[in-house]
Amino acid sequence: MSKKRHWLTRLRKHKKLTQQEVALKVFIDRGYYALIESGERNPGVEVAKKLADLIGFHHSVFNLESNPFTSALGHAPMVFAHCDMDLRYTWIFNPPNFGADDPIGYRDDELNRNAGTLALQRLKQDVIDQQTPLRRTIPFPTDTGSRSYVVYCHPLFNDRLELIGVATAATEVSTTDDNFQGK
Repeated sequence: MSKKRHWLTRLRKHKKLTQQEVALKVFIDRGYYALIESGERNPGVEVAKKLADLIGFHHSVFNLESNPFTSALGHAPMVFAHCDMDLRYTWIFNPPNFGADDPIGYRDDELNRNAGTLALQRLKQDVIDQQTPLRRTIPFPTDTGSRSYVVYCHPLFNDRLELIGVATAATEVSTTDDNFQGK
């Protein structure tokens, strides 16, 4: 049995859409959409693209869920994410502890307001404004020190080459935690 797509449910609700409304707008049966949202079915490419356009994410997220590197990267100090044009998370892999159960639909400053999250949000906005990839090293404060990440941020385009947000990849490069022993 597949893993429920909480991220899809949260994005749909953020757009104030019901499952029936989504199904009607992408020309599929509500039951089929419910199976996609529950993770019991995977949408075809065309349905994935229609869902992504309607709800506001990049359709590749469905492929990322079953990527063979997922288990290999699961315990690595790396974070991958997609954000929309409002800098709200639409997908995240290996999220750090934001203090929230699920960061989908939230901006960094809504999850944890500190110098690190504000710098990360600024990087994302700069990528949107400049429509060019950027890389920065960003320190994030923790309860016991700080952790620095090299964050690579790239503009995220749909198939029509319209800017729809940003994709980020962050790798931990240092920690000053006294008791850090990995995730």
